[in-house]
Amino acid sequence: MARLLRGIARTAVVAGTATAVSNRVSRRQSGRWADQEAQAQAEPAPQAAPVAAPVAAPVAAPGDEMSSKIDQLKELGTLKEQGLLTDEEFAEQKRRILG
Repeated sequence: MARLLRGIARTAVVAGTATAVSNRVSRRQSGRWADQEAQAQAEPAPQAAPVAAPVAAPVAAPGDEMSSKIDQLKELGTLKEQGLLTDEEFAEQKRRILG
């Protein structure tokens, strides 16, 4: 009989501990999710990057044509690195300069 009571008591302790741990994990997760939601609502939505005006090709002498294209491509690369141009916009402007 004592053995049976010990087994029942051990089962009750294990079950109680598991329940307490499970409840604590649930509360902690729910608190983290609430914090994340609060931060998401507090931060303003990211705005779209301004669209850069197309780079106009200046009229140049035939000998300067290649160096002006290189300068324009360098400027385009700088704009893309700064995040002012998307990959599609960069490709389009590059095509216009080289085309």
